[in-house]
Amino acid sequence: MNLEDIMQAPAPASEWVLERDCEESGLEPQAVREEMRRRITEMRDSVERGLKNDAKSITGMVGWNAKGLWDAPDTLNAPLLVRVQAYAMAVNEENARMGRIVAAPTAGSAGTVPGALLGVADHLGIEDDQLVGPLILAAGIGKAISKKMFISGAAGGCQAEIGSSAAMAAAAVTELMGGSPRAAVHAAALALTNTIGLVCDPVGGYVEVPCVSRNAFYAVHAVSAAQLALANLESFIPPDEVVTAMAEVGRMMPPALRETAEGGLAQTPTGRQIMERMESGEMDPLPLIQ
Repeated sequence: MNLEDIMQAPAPASEWVLERDCEESGLEPQAVREEMRRRITEMRDSVERGLKNDAKSITGMVGWNAKGLWDAPDTLNAPLLVRVQAYAMAVNEENARMGRIVAAPTAGSAGTVPGALLGVADHLGIEDDQLVGPLILAAGIGKAISKKMFISGAAGGCQAEIGSSAAMAAAAVTELMGGSPRAAVHAAALALTNTIGLVCDPVGGYVEVPCVSRNAFYAVHAVSAAQLALANLESFIPPDEVVTAMAEVGRMMPPALRETAEGGLAQTPTGRQIMERMESGEMDPLPLIQ
C-alpha cells in the first residue's frame, strides 16, 4: 500500500485502508475500530491532563507551556490556533513527564495528530465517534510512509517523525471535513513537503526542546495543509515521490543532525551547558534559560 493506492481508493479512504489492514493482520474491522476508539480516549486523557498540569518535566526544561497557552488571553482572537497548539503541547509535555500518551507515530511527535484532529473536532463540535475513520486513515498514511523510510529521528531527522505525524494529521483532518481520498493524500504530501530537511536536535538528548513547541507548530501546519487540500490545491510533486525525496534527504543527513544531540540547538552554548548539568546530576537547567 502506497499513497497512490490510498488516493485512488473509493471514499472514504479510511474504509479502504481498514479493509487492507484487516486482510494483512487477520483482525476484524470492528476490533480495529474499537482499538482506535480506545486510542482516541487515551489522546483525550493526555490532552486534558496536560492542559491542567504545569509541573516540570524530569529535566525541568518544559512542563508549563500547554497550560500557559491555554490559560492566557487569546490576543489574536484565534481560538482554533490556540486549541490546536495547546492540545499538541499538552500531549508532548505529558510524555516529558513520563505520562501515558499514544505514539503517533512516535512519542516525540505524539502531539501533532491529537492536536490537529481533536483540536479541529472540538472547535467545530464534532463527536469522537466521527474521529475513528480519520484516525484509521492517519495510521494508513503513516504505514505508507514507513515502507520507504523509518519513522524515527535517529533514522532520518525530525522530518521523519514530525513530518510523518503532520502528514498523518493533515490527511485525518481532511477526511474529517469531508475531503476525498485524493484531497487527503495531497494534504499529507503538502505537509510532508514542507518538513523535508528538518533536523532532529533535542537539547540534552531529551524529547523536550524543541520537540514540545515543534509539535504545536506542526499541528497547525497539518491543519493548514488540510485547508489547502480542501480548497483543491495539490502537491505539484506526486505524493509518493515526496516520500521518496524525504527518505533520500534522511539518508544524506549527517549523524550529528539525527537525534544524537551533537548538532543544531543541542550544541548551542546554552544547549551544551544544559547537557553538562544533566551529566553531572543537576537535572534542573531552568535558571540557564530564563
